[in-house]
Amino acid sequence: MSNVDKIVSLAKRRGFIYPGSEIYGGFRGFWDYGPLGVELKNNIKREWWQRMVYQRPDVVGLDAAITMNPKVWEASGHTEAFTDPLVECKICHKRFRADKTEEIAAHEAAEHKGKGEWTEPKKFNLLTEIYLGVTEPKEKAYLRGEITQGVFVNFLNVTSSTRVKIPFGIAQIGKAFRNEITPGNFTYRSREFEQMELEFFIRPDDKEGEKWFKYWKEERMAWYLGLGMDGKHLRFREHAPDERAHYARFAEDIEYNAPFGWSEFEGIHHRGDWDLSRHKLTYKDETGAAFTPWVIETSGGVDRSALFFLIDAYREEEDRVVLKLHPKLAPYKAAVFPLLANKPELVDKARAVFEGISAHYHVAWDERGNIGKRYRYQDEIGTPYTVTIDFQTLDDDTVTVRDRDTMKQERIKADNLKSYFNDKYGR
Repeated sequence: MSNVDKIVSLAKRRGFIYPGSEIYGGFRGFWDYGPLGVELKNNIKREWWQRMVYQRPDVVGLDAAITMNPKVWEASGHTEAFTDPLVECKICHKRFRADKTEEIAAHEAAEHKGKGEWTEPKKFNLLTEIYLGVTEPKEKAYLRGEITQGVFVNFLNVTSSTRVKIPFGIAQIGKAFRNEITPGNFTYRSREFEQMELEFFIRPDDKEGEKWFKYWKEERMAWYLGLGMDGKHLRFREHAPDERAHYARFAEDIEYNAPFGWSEFEGIHHRGDWDLSRHKLTYKDETGAAFTPWVIETSGGVDRSALFFLIDAYREEEDRVVLKLHPKLAPYKAAVFPLLANKPELVDKARAVFEGISAHYHVAWDERGNIGKRYRYQDEIGTPYTVTIDFQTLDDDTVTVRDRDTMKQERIKADNLKSYFNDKYGR
């Protein structure tokens, strides 16, 4: 079983990620996040927002609508340039991206015994069309293919309603949709996904552009490293001129060395004045001079980040499987056990301890099976600490706290648990 297969199995078995609409056979390119997966995603987004918005005086947030006036996508160039070259099998009429030769070969071998005849590459737009209204003819619109344009169309609203001034950024987290022809590699390439993006506006100056592009490259890499990703599995890759997006002056990706190869999951792009000029928007500084700002963008995938955090944290040790997720990302910050579930006095005390901690942290309650099985379960879902209430607790009000990574245990006073976890989580 490959590492990806192991992650897929664990993700479903432990409630991180399920196939979308599974009881009806699933729906390719769509995924549902279970009780633990939604917590992991929320924690990633929370840490991103904390770093990118709350800790900076020069960034504000936004939450734009998923569906916008179709003129937005015409102005941005997406209806014309947001395309992938695809080839179509002349036998079964399935389509594949023209650059995915391995997938094409696998398709031929599986369905046509190695024989295949393909059309010449043609461009297909990735925007997902929708139709609005209750009477015909309905109005054609699009689900957004990126969340970026919601920032640009609100540029004047933000600058006129807040006190920001250049250089400044607008941050956003939200859903985007792409009409992917060949979704695959678990959640890596999906048709519905979530992005976390910053559009950082600067003066139109080459030195400013170089400075801020370098700054945001380093800042974004530091964020992933600070949340525990192994630096040996990360790299920057510069885009060649012929592969840059239609809006990019230059661009680099942060890539992760996944089991299926080096894979992009965050891009840092110098968008120049493409977007604001296309929307005919300008900025007036304190002197009254008007100009079109340049934009440095950081665009990360929430789903891809979650997948790579899971892969990076996965360990198989001698007698256990453990997810060594950074504590800030772990779905549960701690778990509370009564040593024995059939002893009411231990259960009652454990409930009291649970209620005390859960007022401040997301905590799991577990009384199933023996204590060893509970430890192994919590290790496998990435819970950093477990708190066990035993008979000694009834005598001296101390509990056993076990560390997931070292498996070492220590006894501390139950009343000190809040401060203990505050120290661990930096509160």
